[in-house]
Amino acid sequence: MKKNLYTADATATGGRSGHVRSSDSVIDLNMSVPEGLGGKKGATNPEQLFAAGYASCFQQALIVIANRENQTLDPASTVQCSVTLFQEGEGYGLSAVLDVDLKGMDLQTATDIVNKAHQICPYSVGTRGNMEVELKIAGQPAAVAADNA
Repeated sequence: MKKNLYTADATATGGRSGHVRSSDSVIDLNMSVPEGLGGKKGATNPEQLFAAGYASCFQQALIVIANRENQTLDPASTVQCSVTLFQEGEGYGLSAVLDVDLKGMDLQTATDIVNKAHQICPYSVGTRGNMEVELKIAGQPAAVAADNA
């Protein structure tokens, strides 16, 4: 049974060269095409916002899974998310790479926790089957469980 926990609201004006503001004004940012594509400095873009959200959300999923497994994540553990905007024919798409560094954790345990986190993270669930997501552990490709692909 689905149980709504939270709804975020934001409004954009002007597209990639405009402005975005959350309903509570915590996010209140100028937007721009990425600088490498001719945009201006000092403004963010949708890909950066998506990468920040995915990294944060995946980090929380790792914490939840580690707790379930009676593990403790080192507070210095990180999730770095790279989101790529690409063009394919007339359409555009996104892909993501999640590079997880569970400081001090052995590779097998880290792989297990990363795979389980990928099953419950709302961003992973929402993108599964819709965009390519690559998992890495400390910069190396992660052994992904078949049902995580």
